[in-house]
Amino acid sequence: MNYLETDLHSLHQQLVNHELTAVDLVKSTMATIDEHESQLNAFITTNQKKALAAAEKLDAEGIPADNLLAGIPVAYKDNIVTKGVRTTAASHILDNFNPVYDATIVEKLEAAGTINVGKTNMDEFAMGSSTESSYFKPTHNPWDLSRVPGGSSGGSAAAVAAGDVLAAFGSDTGGSIRQPSAYNGIFGLKPTYGRVSRWGLIAFGSSFDQLGVMTRRVKDAAPFLTVMSGHDGKDSTSSQRPVPDFSQFIGQDIKGLKIAVPDEFFGQGIADDVKAQVEKGIKQLVEQGAIVDHVQLPHTKYAVPAYYVLASSEASSNLQRFDGIRYGFRAEDVKNLTDVYVRTRSEGFGPEVKRRIMLGTFALSSGYYDAYFNKAAKVRTLIKQDFEEILKTHDLIVGPTAPDTPFLIGANVADPITLYMKDILTISANMAGVPAASVPAGFNAAGLPVGMQMIAKRFDEGTIFRAASAFEEMNQYYLEKPSFKGGNA
Repeated sequence: MNYLETDLHSLHQQLVNHELTAVDLVKSTMATIDEHESQLNAFITTNQKKALAAAEKLDAEGIPADNLLAGIPVAYKDNIVTKGVRTTAASHILDNFNPVYDATIVEKLEAAGTINVGKTNMDEFAMGSSTESSYFKPTHNPWDLSRVPGGSSGGSAAAVAAGDVLAAFGSDTGGSIRQPSAYNGIFGLKPTYGRVSRWGLIAFGSSFDQLGVMTRRVKDAAPFLTVMSGHDGKDSTSSQRPVPDFSQFIGQDIKGLKIAVPDEFFGQGIADDVKAQVEKGIKQLVEQGAIVDHVQLPHTKYAVPAYYVLASSEASSNLQRFDGIRYGFRAEDVKNLTDVYVRTRSEGFGPEVKRRIMLGTFALSSGYYDAYFNKAAKVRTLIKQDFEEILKTHDLIVGPTAPDTPFLIGANVADPITLYMKDILTISANMAGVPAASVPAGFNAAGLPVGMQMIAKRFDEGTIFRAASAFEEMNQYYLEKPSFKGGNA
């Protein structure tokens, strides 16, 4: 099975018509993963035995004609807990952790018949923009193996782009679905905060974290998001709003769609080749009947510093639970309880996680809370108000997803500030809690993917699917296949 040459509907039809079995599909998927892993390192754990057992059960019961997702192999970012399948968050401190329950999205997707074939690589505890902070070594970009796949959901993005799986799931705290989707030339959507339950997601920044879906085709993502969404009593932040069938928005025209293009998204620091591709894409939307206005989002220039104060503060609180007592790694040859805590956390966490814990602890400390955390929270409110104001009169905000194309592995490891700035265009949507997606927008002269970001008002993911599917149909960039050129750096 080559996922680069098919789509969800075609696969479903083959399963229903018995031209293909779920077991065939799982075996073929595992073979493709095995073939690519030495080059990509997209997976931390594969799940072949349980996946085959699930496929055999589905084949015995028969694939329902009205269930698009039944029998489809998928992959989960390794901070989404999976019962009996190792879940590490790409950290040494959790490298022997086997959860006793499934995340809500895993429960929902498995109830719909999807098959978990493995857990994908990521930046440790989702802290990073390149998947280089993983304890299990970096993932490589299938378009150029010497380059990063983005992060923190880099393993999920690379697996989809390489054709390992049709769909993979990730988390997005400040752009961690959209930025790697842009770097890998695929579609990735972060829904509205509260649309999808966070129960079972290993927390980084609880008020920012959101689970989403990544696919090569826009239309393939819609049924997955429909199943994933909805209220969950185990997550007090999940919304009780009704969930539409997102597939209904695929194929609609965009005539009269009002698009806002922020000047700030095309300013200093945005690569010329990225600007050129996205500007070309915006012109295509206009040709299809969309109406474009240039607008200002004046407080987005403060988004990166405000985000790193707030998210790191939440991380310092969330990561207190990893202490070597209850689960995961514990340091050996310790002398007392303090030694257990200090050495376990010192040896178990990587440098980027420690950096953010220290930053967050400082921002929350007595004497600095008002100067840093409180001020950053006020900036977040201003950013949210900017978005609300623009989206009162516009259907979408459109601009680049990332300021550049994939960079060389190792190029920015010693410069965390440069890495933090890779999220400059995506962070604001998380601060505002609005849905956002990255849509493939072509390639630069070196053949590296460029992503175009689409942001909608709260709970209006349907407009993103409408515009993204129309844009995809104009260009069909999904027909391009990754080259696997270059070498592992």
